[in-house]
Formats: sequence, C-alpha cells, structure tokens
Amino acid sequence: MTAAVLTSDQPDSYARKALIASAVGYAMDGFDLLILGFMLGDINKDLGLTPAQGGSLVTMTLVGAVVGGILFGMLSDKYGRIRVLTWTILIFAVFTGLCALAQGYWDLLFYRTIAGLGLGGEFGIGMALVAEAWPASQRARASSYVGLGWQAGVLVAGLATVFLKPIIGWRGMFLLGLAPALVSFLIRRSVGEPEGFIEKIRASKSALPIGLLVKDAETTRMSIGMFILCSVQNFGYYGIMIWMPNYLANQFKFGLTKSVTWTLITVLGMAFGIWLFGQLADRIGRRPVFTAYMIGAIVSVLAYSQLTSENALLIGGAIMGLFVNGMLGGYGALMSELYPTEARATAQNVLFNLGRGVGGFGPVVLLSLAATYSFSGAIALLAIIYVIDLVALWTCIPERKGAALT
Repeated sequence: MTAAVLTSDQPDSYARKALIASAVGYAMDGFDLLILGFMLGDINKDLGLTPAQGGSLVTMTLVGAVVGGILFGMLSDKYGRIRVLTWTILIFAVFTGLCALAQGYWDLLFYRTIAGLGLGGEFGIGMALVAEAWPASQRARASSYVGLGWQAGVLVAGLATVFLKPIIGWRGMFLLGLAPALVSFLIRRSVGEPEGFIEKIRASKSALPIGLLVKDAETTRMSIGMFILCSVQNFGYYGIMIWMPNYLANQFKFGLTKSVTWTLITVLGMAFGIWLFGQLADRIGRRPVFTAYMIGAIVSVLAYSQLTSENALLIGGAIMGLFVNGMLGGYGALMSELYPTEARATAQNVLFNLGRGVGGFGPVVLLSLAATYSFSGAIALLAIIYVIDLVALWTCIPERKGAALT
C-alpha cells in the first residue's frame, strides 16, 4: 500500500495516519526514558546495584539509541519508512518489557541497550515520514506535533510514577512498555509508504545514504551545523530534565511529589514551546524562530539561576522549558528540507542521535560544574551553549521554509 501524491495545502487521511504513527512511537520514547529515571532508586535497591551501575543503564540506553539511529535511519532510506519504523517500535517494546524480568545488572543492561536501539530509530524515521506526507505549508507544525508526542509520553510517565508505581512497582512499569508492540502491528496494517519516497528510491543509485551527508563542502557544513544544533538541544534537555530535579532536591529540599510537580509543569511549558515553534516556523521561517528561541534560552536560563522562591521556580521552569526544548518543534522540518529523500531519515537519525550522545553528558558536566562553582552557577553556564548554537545556525544552516523536498 502506498499513499497518494499530496496536491492540496491540507493534509489528507494518509498524512494524519502517518502523523499519529510517528507521534505515538516518539511518545513511547519519552515515557520510557523518564520512568527509567524515576525508577533507578528502586531498581538499585532491589537488584543490589551501585549508583554507577544504575547510571550506566541510562548511559547504555543512549548509546544504543545512537547506534540504532544510525542503523535504522539508513535502513529506512533503503527499505521503507513504515517497514523500518514498525521494526524499531517492536524492538523497543519487546526489550522494554523484558526489563521487568531482569534478575541482575548484566541482563538488565543488555535489555536496556537493545531497547535503546529501537528508541534511537524512531525519531528520524517518523520525522521524515511526516515531512514527506504533509504539505509544505504545514511541514513545520506537523513536525512539531511529532515532537509533542515525546512530551505526552513524559507527562504520562510522570503521572504513572505517582499513581501506578506504588501499586505495580518498577517491574510493572516496564511491562507497560509492551503496549507499543500492538501499535507497531496496527501501523504496519494501516499506513503505507509515501508515494514520493517510493519514486525517489526506485530512481536512486546511492549505495550508502550516510555518504550523502558529506557529499560536498556545502552539505558537510550543513551537517556540522546540524550536529551542533542537535547536541545543544539534547545537552540542554537532558541537563535540565535529569539533573534539575537533583538540583531542586539539594538546594531547595524538593521531595518526590514536588519534583514530579516541577517536572510536569516544566514539560507543559516545553509542550507549548514545541507547538508554538511549529506555528511560527511555517509563517515566518525556520531561522528567525530558531534565533528567537535561542536568545530566549539564554535569557531564561540566566534568569532561572537567580530564582529562590518555590512558586518562581515552578513558573520559571515552564518558561525555561518553552525555549530550551521548544526548538524540538523545528528539527524535523529543517532537516527534511536540507537533505534529499534517499538520505532524509539517515540525516535525521544520525545527526539527532549523535547529538543525543553528546547531550547524555549534560547531567555529568553540570554536576561537575556545580561541585566546582555552585548549582546556580552551573545553570547559568548553560547559557554559553546557546551562544554557540546561534553561531552555528547563522554560519551553517540556510533558510528553506516551504521548499519542495528533493
């Protein structure tokens, strides 16, 4: 089954199905990573893990995501968006469910790493699929809707941690990760490949999609710029979402309930920022909106480092989240317009997941800075990476708002 060629400025039923499939897959990613963070204490206690072993579960999930992103991105560009997307969701679901059966460190580490492979493949494939299915005039907002899937998963994870974890425990929480296996079956039956993708792949003679990311000087410069943007995006996100609850607990004595409340409010700010980014980027362009958000990130991070009252920290977290993670709403459309069909998913997955690998060091770097200077100083130093982001944007990334996909 293939989709009809899209000729209207309005999305058709296929485009909507592609969006739902991509957003659901990405929601499972957000759900999984957040519940892992909330459950590490219980896992360490039950399985007798050291803090370093517990932390390595997160690290190896991200390592698996980098490897899976590269592997499945290239497979998607060669064999089909939907086919490979369902593989990634199924792998992710099965091995997340197997985590519930773990008896010790090594088998749990193996399950987490393989689950990470599937997790890494979903983002870029879903973004490429949606970009190819939706009309150019709405491409950025459609990509932002996929990004909102992650935030929905994070919100569900936060609520499940509060209401379900006391009842079903950490093993039961992992069993919830089996749900996407059914989703992958439904996706495979109801959503076909984009017609434009089929036509391009039939005509393509490229043997290795990853080579198209550095095929000439201009493309190489774009790829370097996108790698920097993706690294900053993930560094800021993981630094704030994983390290910040620790900062609040130590500096302001936030307990679990307050930490979860802060997380949920911050995620709501992030979700609004992602939605708003897509709306604005379709109207005024990618680079102007990225620029505004990067400046907003610099200002909000510096302002947040000066807050002391509980209410201000909650509101400030939402505002900071709007700018820091709101940029996620633009990556799918931006990279889809920069790279050709035969390398589109590869570019999305390779560049974003390499950035995710760099971003995984965010909590570690911030912890080190906090130990050397102060917690508030570490937050303020986050502002520097967004200055680097601005330079990369304006020196490496062209504006291609609404461009026809090649």
